[in-house]
Amino acid sequence: MKLILTAMDQALAKAWAKHCGDLTDVSVHHGSILDVSCDAVVSPANSFGFMDGGIDALYFEHFGAAIQDRVRHAILTRHHGELLIGRAEIVGTGDPRQPYLIAAPTMRVPMALGSETVNPYLVAKAVMLLVRHGVFAEGPHAGVPIADHVHAVAFPGLGTGVGRVSPETCARQMRAAIDEHLAGRPRLPTSWAEASERHQLLYTDRPRRLQ
Repeated sequence: MKLILTAMDQALAKAWAKHCGDLTDVSVHHGSILDVSCDAVVSPANSFGFMDGGIDALYFEHFGAAIQDRVRHAILTRHHGELLIGRAEIVGTGDPRQPYLIAAPTMRVPMALGSETVNPYLVAKAVMLLVRHGVFAEGPHAGVPIADHVHAVAFPGLGTGVGRVSPETCARQMRAAIDEHLAGRPRLPTSWAEASERHQLLYTDRPRRLQ
């Protein structure tokens, strides 16, 4: 899977390049995500599929009102009315240049996420797991592995708008998710100490005792 990390602002573009620029199948695009040729774009907004703000408003304008209808229908019928943080869903856009949109919320409702959030990591990992292991639920490819048709995914900043996540934290967490994806086989932490350290290293260089 190829990943295109997009940024409209210089700070996020630099953070993407710093943390992920050395990876073979990752590229950084300084400009609009809509200018990128890819199989899927990521919508990292809210759990209920409202697409009236931030990057989602751009998708709504570009792909048309039907994109929100598709996302909300998928959330209602396949996720019991709420797409939880750490889950992802794919829908068609009707645009052959960017044929799919992957919804993966960074927040349940619009809000600042705080300096110790790990939601950007959860979003990135959810998207990669969906593409690697998921199947299309409906449409002409129903039952077909998503990986057969989605080979390049474009990400905007994750939580860097309304969520106020710093570009540095966003990019750090993206790198952690990519590293786990590339590692292939999952590995459980061997102790609470290791689990806590891995968790905290997503947002700080100085892990501490959490309890």
